[in-house]
Amino acid sequence: MPSLSEIYRAHPVHVQHKHPDLNSLQELPESYTWTQHQDQTNNNSTLNHNVPVIDLNDPNASNLIGHACRTWGVYQVLNHGVPITLLHDIQHLGETLFSLPSHHKHRAARSPDGVDGYGLARISSFFPKLMWSEGFTIVGSPLERFRQLWPQDYHRYCDIVMQYDETMKKLAEKLMWLMLESLCITKEDLKWAGAKGQFKKTCAALQLNSYPTCPDPDRAMGLAAHTDSTLLTILYQNNISGLQVHRKGSGWVTVPPVNGGLVVNVGDLMQILSNGLYRSVLHRVLVNRVKQRLSVAYLCGPPANVEICPHEKLVGPNEPRLYKSVTWNEYLGTKAKHFNKALSKVRLCGGMSEEMS
Repeated sequence: MPSLSEIYRAHPVHVQHKHPDLNSLQELPESYTWTQHQDQTNNNSTLNHNVPVIDLNDPNASNLIGHACRTWGVYQVLNHGVPITLLHDIQHLGETLFSLPSHHKHRAARSPDGVDGYGLARISSFFPKLMWSEGFTIVGSPLERFRQLWPQDYHRYCDIVMQYDETMKKLAEKLMWLMLESLCITKEDLKWAGAKGQFKKTCAALQLNSYPTCPDPDRAMGLAAHTDSTLLTILYQNNISGLQVHRKGSGWVTVPPVNGGLVVNVGDLMQILSNGLYRSVLHRVLVNRVKQRLSVAYLCGPPANVEICPHEKLVGPNEPRLYKSVTWNEYLGTKAKHFNKALSKVRLCGGMSEEMS
């Protein structure tokens, strides 16, 4: 079975890997200047335009999560079991990494056909303008890359990443079953989850993102609108706003940081598995001129060669199957070619457009 790194190498996207030190720029370069932010941000909180915040200790958590997945495609969780000290540690790691000199960070630059290391977002190749952000991707052990960054101190940072990865894996398992339980899917119904439903063979990546302060934030874009190719994504963000999700009828809605909270995005593969009942959320990141924003995304997908298709419990005479069967490997190839139209490319039946829905 191919590893996640091998899958990404099989579907390369060509992006510019050398870019200026954003912290040193006093003016917004033309290459980073977007004409305008598409659509207006909806700041009206009186019309139920708030992303749901769910306490995982709530006995009704599964139903609340299911409703959020159907109506938003995103929710925030509290009492998730991740120690606040670990969240602070991973944030400190990100701050330390991105504060390194530009030439130092490029020692661990991602190769053109690779997935791990320092560089621009993979989605950059789909846009004519550059994004005001930098990222660092970790798949598996960060040992080799961290040695390049911290020859003397890499063990300490490796330990933080491995602890964070293991903790996120357990939380992802819990969230997956809460989401599936609301669809009446049990552990016996999902064979690839394993005998005990622990998703032991799932593939995952860790993505650290930095959005430096920007001299002209109204004309810049931190991360352009996209959906995730995952089952689900768990995001930790520091206390700086910037993340926005698109909701039909509401436009762009800001997801404000919640103290101790984590954001959970429904990914494309979950939309397929749920036969369209759960919506993969379109999201983007805006920047500001005052303070750097940091985030850490845990991108969780199935075993690379397991076929994901609408679950049989969700298909019937009145609920036609909407999507083809597809492995994560195959879907990442479709996404690398068609980007935000990838879901439409694996759709079987007509109906609602996948874009901006």
